[in-house]
Parts: sequence; C-alpha cells; structure tokens
Amino acid sequence: MIVTMNSFDLATEKPKPSHFQPRLDELNIKEAWSAWNGYKFAEYYYEVEYEYFCVRNLCGTYDICPMQKYFISGADAERMLNRMVTRDVTKMKNGRVSYVLWCTDEGRLIDDGTIFRLGDEEFMLTCGSPSTAWLKKSCVGFDNLTIRDRSDDYAGLALQGPTSCAVLKKMGLTGIENAKPFTIHHFDFGGKPLMVSRTGFTGDLGYELWIDAEHAVEMWDALYAAGQDYGIHPFGEQATNMLRLEAGFIMPGYEFNEALKTVHFEFDQTPFELNLGWMVDFKKPHFNGRSALVEEARRGPKYTLTKLDIEGNKPADGSFIYNSKRCTTDIGYVTSAMWSPVVKSNIALAMIETPYLNGELWAEINYEKELRQFHKVARCKIQDAPFWSPERARLTPPSDF
Repeated sequence: MIVTMNSFDLATEKPKPSHFQPRLDELNIKEAWSAWNGYKFAEYYYEVEYEYFCVRNLCGTYDICPMQKYFISGADAERMLNRMVTRDVTKMKNGRVSYVLWCTDEGRLIDDGTIFRLGDEEFMLTCGSPSTAWLKKSCVGFDNLTIRDRSDDYAGLALQGPTSCAVLKKMGLTGIENAKPFTIHHFDFGGKPLMVSRTGFTGDLGYELWIDAEHAVEMWDALYAAGQDYGIHPFGEQATNMLRLEAGFIMPGYEFNEALKTVHFEFDQTPFELNLGWMVDFKKPHFNGRSALVEEARRGPKYTLTKLDIEGNKPADGSFIYNSKRCTTDIGYVTSAMWSPVVKSNIALAMIETPYLNGELWAEINYEKELRQFHKVARCKIQDAPFWSPERARLTPPSDF
C-alpha cells in the first residue's frame, strides 16, 4: 500500500478559531499567526515593538482563549488542589487569585498557573498546557468533587497597560478602580455575567476579562469602543515575551521544560531552581513532590534562575555564562534576553550553577551585524528586584494616567 498525503485528512490539523477571531482577523494585518493549544494565535498584529510600547504607554489586549480553564467544585475541591500544588490553598480567601506550581513526585515542575477561588467549594484553575490527565490522577482518593474543562467555551482577554483601568471605567464597570491586585470582581454585562480579575503577565497595571464564549465578540466591541481614546491595541506573543521578561516572569520553553514532556534526565526544573522557593509551603500537609523538595531545600538547588544586568547593548540570547573573562569554565546559560526599552538596560534571565553565584559572571555573546558575525564577552551583574515594577501595577485606585 502506498501512503500519500492525500490519504490523510489534514483539515483536522487546522487551528481552531479564537472566540475573538472575527476581530483578530481584522487587526492582524501581517497575518502573523502561530498556534497555541490548537487555537489560531497571533505572534504579532502590526509590529512587535509598536505593540510593546502600546502596553507600556497606553493599553493593549492579549487573547488568552487558548489557556486551559478548569472549573473544580465540591466539598473535596480545596483538599485536592492543596495536595496537588505547592502553595497552601486553604489560606486563599474567596474572590482571590494565587499563582501556583505543581510538581511530579520527584519535585520537577509540571506546570505553573493560577487558581481563582470563586467560592468556598468552587475554583477555576488556568494554565498554559492541557492538564486533564494530571488532574484526573490528582483526584484519586477524593470523591466529592467535579472537574469541568471549559477551555473551549469560556473566553479570556487580558487588558494590560497604564490606561487599562480608565478603559474599564468608561466601559461601565462601576467600582473597578477599587479592585486590588489578585482580586476577582463580577459585573453585569447586558444581562450576561462578566468576571474581571486584576491579574496579568506583563508586570504592569492590568486586568483579565472572562466571559462565556458566545458573548466574547460583544464584549470585545464594548471594550474597544471604550478604549478608542485610550490607545487600545492588540498585542501578540512576541511583545508578551518582552513584557514578561522585564517583569522577571518565567515562560515555559524558555525558563523551564514541563516535566511530563521532558526526555533527558533533569533537563526539567524544580521550583527552587527557578527561584520560586517562596511558593513551596512545607507547613501544610502532604503535597506532590514534597519529600523531594524537602531534600532539595536542605542541600540547595543545582542551578538558580538569576536576573542579570549585562554590560553593553547586545542581547545575550543563547549565551553561556562563565566564571571569568577568559571563558574557560561555563557555569550556566541564558534562558531569555533583550535590550529593555523601558529599563534602558541589557537584561537577561539565566540558569547558573548555584555555587558560582557569589563570584564573577561573564556572558559570551555572539551577534550579527549586516550578515557578519561578531563576538564579545560582557560582565554580568546580578539583580534581585524585578527589572520593571512600576507603582501603578500595585496602586489602588490606579491613576487614569
């Protein structure tokens, strides 16, 4: 039997449209599409730097419909989640959002995400990759709970930037200016329930809007009508990667490999290696990976994710880190790097062997200039605070800017 491409129905591989697709198609004039979790997804709409500056100076929207959205409810919902993730879910109050991690029994990171506490026995878990199989395993021993995967029928849209609150007020969301970071608020949107959380992935003032998929375009139109005088513009994945790096946020495929998808031994990461040890609560009852993480906390992580300010203006993408200018012993590698327009500095995140953190750090940078290859060695300085953390991201109520 001869198998040809015509033997397969490739139409099933076509990315699904976002719930906002009619509006996204109008605005993506460069047709710069990729895919995320099977959804059509924008790399950029017009120009990456333009979209970046829209978010830092005005406001922008980011389509988060492809995110996985699991609604977990029942008397055992809190106990199940508390066993699955490393933070203490029992400390969460209703109407709050928490950033969470979950690990294998070996303490290797499976994924990160956010838990929304919608009520005493009702939660929403969002994450970047499908986690249905792991959630089913995590349910073993808990009979009084229900998990609904609403990834395909619940729309999400991030609104980020200094004018975002002003736009939502003009949209008619009365009292939104009183929303504190990581809180959830509910509004009546023409008779439809609209949930708004003060959350985001840019390190700036921002919100995320959640609504049933059938009302997504209507919500988009109302938001963009309100934002017409506030510079509202969509931004894609490439601008997002710039924005989150300035905030020091990690990204799968850059700072960490998801443990269940990693082939090579210890090519995945742990919370301590990612400098997220503060998210591991050993005071709570047993959780996945606890024993392994207790041992790692005792001996210290092999690597530590580190924020670097690198001399010069050549981004250190893909660079090795050394313990001397001679570059004889590599002690780490850069995971993400850029010249930051808002910080006016050459910044990077890097995985560095922990014992070398108190010594000299040098990056070996290779770069291109008009098809010619160049090489330089640049001194690195460790930075503890986020590269970009404006007061407006925390201020309540925020200014209209």
